[in-house]
Amino acid sequence: MKLWTGRFHKELDKTTNDFNSSISFDSRMVKEDIQGSIAHATMLGACGVLDKAESEKICAGLEGILSDIESGALPIDMSAEDVHTFIEAELTARLGDSGKRLHTARSRNDQVALDDRLYLRGRCEELRGQLTELVRVLCHKAEEHAGDVMPGYTHLQRAQPITFGHHLMAYAEMFLRDLSRLEDAQRRMNVCPLGSGALAGTTYPLDRGLTASLLGFDGPTHNSLDGVSDRDFCMELAAAIAICMVHLSRFSEEIILWCSWEFKFVELDDAFSTGSSIMPQKKNPDIAELVRGKTGRVVGDLTTLLTMMKGLPLAYNKDMQEDKEAVFDAVDTLHMCLLAFVPMLDTMKALPENMRKAAAGGFINATDCADYLVGKGLPFRDAYKVTGALVAWCIDHHETLETLPLAEYRAHCELFGEDVYDAISLERCVNGRRVLGGPAPENVRREAARVLAILDEKEGK
Repeated sequence: MKLWTGRFHKELDKTTNDFNSSISFDSRMVKEDIQGSIAHATMLGACGVLDKAESEKICAGLEGILSDIESGALPIDMSAEDVHTFIEAELTARLGDSGKRLHTARSRNDQVALDDRLYLRGRCEELRGQLTELVRVLCHKAEEHAGDVMPGYTHLQRAQPITFGHHLMAYAEMFLRDLSRLEDAQRRMNVCPLGSGALAGTTYPLDRGLTASLLGFDGPTHNSLDGVSDRDFCMELAAAIAICMVHLSRFSEEIILWCSWEFKFVELDDAFSTGSSIMPQKKNPDIAELVRGKTGRVVGDLTTLLTMMKGLPLAYNKDMQEDKEAVFDAVDTLHMCLLAFVPMLDTMKALPENMRKAAAGGFINATDCADYLVGKGLPFRDAYKVTGALVAWCIDHHETLETLPLAEYRAHCELFGEDVYDAISLERCVNGRRVLGGPAPENVRREAARVLAILDEKEGK
């Protein structure tokens, strides 16, 4: 059954029908479609647009359909044009004329906009829970490794000493922002478009506030044109997800590097690694690699949504049917990546000895050597030059700043004393960076506790 057959004299071409159909992907919103219809019918009865008894009959019929779908007694008819058509046809088959009255004062335009918001609101909640779990894992691991020294990098070159805990907390900050972006997206999508009609509202005396309240929205939308044509919430959610995937991809890249024999900073649990069909020694970080690869498809989903919307006049256009597959894929992909990534990270074993050994090379305490001279009264730029010359001498003579004889230090600058060796020790370099945001172990533990407290507050603990 087509909801628009009255105007037409010919059946829709089968190829066109298949091209036009959306039930293959919007059928996942069947529960939300029925919830929206129950709220709509309840409101129509409360406003006197429908007889109260008939409104209750419709709601009972819809609840029966949902129960049958969830139990498997009623399969979704994949030949239907969309989920809305399927539900209305089934309701009409069960209730007769009462089923035909459900669509009073409603269009598929405001109906699909409602279903989108209801469905994505629920998925947002799910993603927020997964991200919260990820941040908790990061905080607990950071506390565990707050004092484990490792090299910090710029340009993938060893730069300055930090701790593994500090490095992990950098990602905790990223994912905390992602969590905030999802919260913002969910808050802005939480308005009810039902009652906007096709584009111009309706002459029926509806109580849109009641509908919104029944469905848990903050209120109704305030412009009927915008109510049916707004897909900002899809684009915003996809953007938040794309940024989160970029963060996961960056983290995955580092885990992939850290797993290699060239770094060997971490080892992944066997349950989250794979082997080779030909090379028996291999232990591959496939989960991290797949997360890195899947980021591209989510960026593509965002691009699809932005490109789809950029040229559309008001109000509804069929182009908007393309919103679902893109945003659903973005949501599904992040969900699937987090399902695998969180336990992989939780079971990942750090190898602090290897990190400390790497930190001992590369002159990553050179800045602290320069700061030592500044403390003796030398201007920083001069101290920088002296230290650079010392590093060059060490490279030429296969020494490090820790093994360089004091005589050689003093040959470059008489301000050096025996205390330079204490000043440039890696542990002192790290422990001394107690400035807010720095890698000192006490900072790492404090920041982990702060972030965990934020998560507790969000969860009402």
